Amino acid sequence: MEIKRNGSQPSTKGPDDWFTGTVRIDPLFQPNDSRRAAAATVTFEPAARTAWHTHPLGQTLIVTAGCGRVQREGGPIEEIRPGDVVWFSPGEKHWHGAAPTTAMTHIAIQEQQNGKVVDWMEKVTDGQYQPPEKGIA
Repeated sequence: MEIKRNGSQPSTKGPDDWFTGTVRIDPLFQPNDSRRAAAATVTFEPAARTAWHTHPLGQTLIVTAGCGRVQREGGPIEEIRPGDVVWFSPGEKHWHGAAPTTAMTHIAIQEQQNGKVVDWMEKVTDGQYQPPEKGIA
């Protein structure tokens, strides 16, 4: 058994290459010799978001607070709220983040394959994030 006590792992700022806006990452657990999954609690301030990216073995998001947005390549922007669980398939290009005026926190879980959990790509533009259609939070 292993217990990681709250506060025993430092928070980090989301790197500018991977995120737009202010993002805090609080690690939960990392892959090791007997576990290939990694998880973190990620908090996005209003309008903050990831860059486009994929995961070799997919990703699960569990929304814990606020209101956010997710989008897979070629699909519509979807609103997400606390209690929602989002699954991105392996290799599915996507992004996620907060709503324009509301922060959002989620737990992100992904598995490592050949030492990698994510492939980062180009940033989501303001136009992609805030399309002209109505009804998006």
